[in-house]
Amino acid sequence: MKSIANAILNLKERNIMQIRTAKIRLLILTGIGIFLGGCSISDWYNGYYVERSAISQSQKKEANYYNSESPEMQKLRKQNDKYCIDLAKKPENRVARAGYPNGVWNQGMFENCMEDRGTPTYETWAGMQKKKRDEELRAKGKRVM
Repeated sequence: MKSIANAILNLKERNIMQIRTAKIRLLILTGIGIFLGGCSISDWYNGYYVERSAISQSQKKEANYYNSESPEMQKLRKQNDKYCIDLAKKPENRVARAGYPNGVWNQGMFENCMEDRGTPTYETWAGMQKKKRDEELRAKGKRVM
């Protein structure tokens, strides 16, 4: 009788130990699952990293565009920049916007002035390059959106 009682107690102790280790493992796996689900690597890569790298690539391209100009062109750009900024900031050329009683400076006028004077801004130049590519693709018979 004693041996049967000892055997039953042994089995109960083993079951209790197995349940405790199973609970600990389940708790650890649940914690890891919640952590990985909350900060998904794809969310980080597709959101933060890609946006940051796109901005840095754009800034490098813009810097390369302006640094590749000759010294004469850079001098002309400074003169044109000063003239076009003064022109775009004149009170009669300002653009009316809600919340700005005196208006804001005219970005479009500035970019057109720079382009007309022979020193387009990087954004204007990039737009002209895109138009050229689109025209070439249309000439080849491809669809351009």
